[in-house]
Amino acid sequence: MAEEIKKDDYNLNTDEMTAAGLCFGHRTSKVHPKMKPYLLTVKSGVHIIDIEKTKEKLVEVLDFISKLIFENKVLLLVGTKVQFKELIRNIGQEAKIPYISGRWLGGTFTNFKTIKKRIDYFKELEERKAKGDLEKYTKKERAKMDKELKDLENRFAGIKNLENLPDAILVTDIKKDGLAVKEAKKKGVLVIAIADTNVNPQLADLIIPANDDAISSVSYILGKVKDAIIKSRK
Repeated sequence: MAEEIKKDDYNLNTDEMTAAGLCFGHRTSKVHPKMKPYLLTVKSGVHIIDIEKTKEKLVEVLDFISKLIFENKVLLLVGTKVQFKELIRNIGQEAKIPYISGRWLGGTFTNFKTIKKRIDYFKELEERKAKGDLEKYTKKERAKMDKELKDLENRFAGIKNLENLPDAILVTDIKKDGLAVKEAKKKGVLVIAIADTNVNPQLADLIIPANDDAISSVSYILGKVKDAIIKSRK
């Protein structure tokens, strides 16, 4: 059996974290009171997050995720901002975990049985096309089915192997992915989240206080998550 990852295996470097922009929050006028314990100072009207506290919390999250994967449990990655779509898809595929990089469909958790039926239909249609079963239809009918398949792929490609609700979700933005957080809480799914200075960190069970807008910041965090997952499986 693989050994669980130890804290010094994550190679976290505060200089690299700062360079990636993890420490830059929002303007002081947008601060959420519950985020104040994670703030260091203010520069040009913008809150600066204490990078040491970011590192401490990131270690906690990576420890938790490593243990989760080690126990063969499921983590779902959620990031619905347009600028993160490719990043979320790449991390999900490389780490071999389910992901949602497009719009969160209401009821994904709270009405999972219905969502699962749509996923099964998507997989069936995908399989039929691969076997050439759709060739018997007219050109117009095939075009319609291709359009439907593309739509289903956009919605469900990242979760087509999700058989049950995940054990935990990792969201890249508590506000943007608020519906996912709400549904997870309702169904008892643990919430891990990147928490910028303008959000309520208490909406999540585990947080990483960091910039949730910059691609460099989110990419750094998710890169460490991916590495921890891959190492934990070994």
